Amino acid sequence: MARATLQDKLAILSDAAKYDASCASSGGERRDSRKGGLGSSGGSGICHAYAPDGRCISLLKILMTNFCIFDCAYCVNRVSSNVERARFSVEEVVTLVLEFYRRNYIEGLFLSSGIIRSPDQTMADMVRIARTLRQDHGFNGYIHLKTIPDASPDLIREAGLWADRLSINVELPQDASLRQLAPEKRPETIRSAMAQVRLEGEAAQDESHAGKRPPRFAPAGQSTQMIVGADGADDMAILQSATRLYTGYRLKRVYYSAFSPIPDASAALPLVRPPLLREHRLYQADWLLRFYGFSAEEIATGTKAGHLDLEIDPKLAWALQHRGLFPLEVNRAPREMLLRVPGFGTRTVDRIVEARRSRSLRYEDLARMGAAMKTARPFVALPGWSPGALTDSAGLRARFAPPPEQLRLL
Repeated sequence: MARATLQDKLAILSDAAKYDASCASSGGERRDSRKGGLGSSGGSGICHAYAPDGRCISLLKILMTNFCIFDCAYCVNRVSSNVERARFSVEEVVTLVLEFYRRNYIEGLFLSSGIIRSPDQTMADMVRIARTLRQDHGFNGYIHLKTIPDASPDLIREAGLWADRLSINVELPQDASLRQLAPEKRPETIRSAMAQVRLEGEAAQDESHAGKRPPRFAPAGQSTQMIVGADGADDMAILQSATRLYTGYRLKRVYYSAFSPIPDASAALPLVRPPLLREHRLYQADWLLRFYGFSAEEIATGTKAGHLDLEIDPKLAWALQHRGLFPLEVNRAPREMLLRVPGFGTRTVDRIVEARRSRSLRYEDLARMGAAMKTARPFVALPGWSPGALTDSAGLRARFAPPPEQLRLL
């Protein structure tokens, strides 16, 4: 068999990395190479992510290897899966990052890996990649490492010294599902590693009595990934699990990865709901948790049998269940209620609050501020507009839900 070239490995391991969803750099430290070094996490522009100021940047997103000693039923790279395998050496990953950067293809690295030999062996190689880039080559670009929870605490600690963000996958929303579908993994080990990352990050913010700070530790924080649809957890169980993760570990982000059955595992893992649309609704609900002041219990009032409505977004579903709170007087309502109006985003609400300090807003003003008035108008009242009976009309939901489609016969 011919030896795989670096290009062959890149094709295999970049494709294998597409299942890792947590690829965002928001919150990363702004490193600058003007005083020496290579790369920048704040420069202009493969995987797209976002710098602290909101600009899109590009990351080389790869697995170090898709070989794995674990046999997780939901993973395409599990040991019993018949997929083409490849493995980068530490030096090959370093070379790829530097050469891609010099060609202006990327501004950082997102690195994950299957488990080879042992968790410690794999984590040690990933740490060596990050350390070599930082120390030997002065690389100041963004680095995101997918941390292996079974690795030793010392390796996780060192990973945080070189990486901007660490992520540790909780894999599934329910502990029982993880024990069943990933028998080599333990929920307790995963949570312990996540707790370590939180504590190390908090300790790095504390100054000593002499006013000296300890070395920076994963300044962009940590995130996690949850696979959706591989077990029987409904959407509310998933959102409640996400809420506990945000609260307990101060995560920057929970990523939801839609599960698509692998052919030889489809009998054991049935597909219940359209995976990508379900993933999209979960991201919308997660946004409500993080930025709009909703609780998982409030979002639940707009669900059906524990699942988010696939036809309308979760904020609209909530508003339709709480019509007694509407229409809202835009010129007088508090900010927390304005955030609950369908069609109003956080920036629109901030503009409304700022503008109404000096004048009374009218319907046409909201459209100029970015409000989606086609969605918002049944829920707001202001000079020049009153929804009248529209808010309580029986056919209001039908205005937003997609029309039924005629099934095609084969």
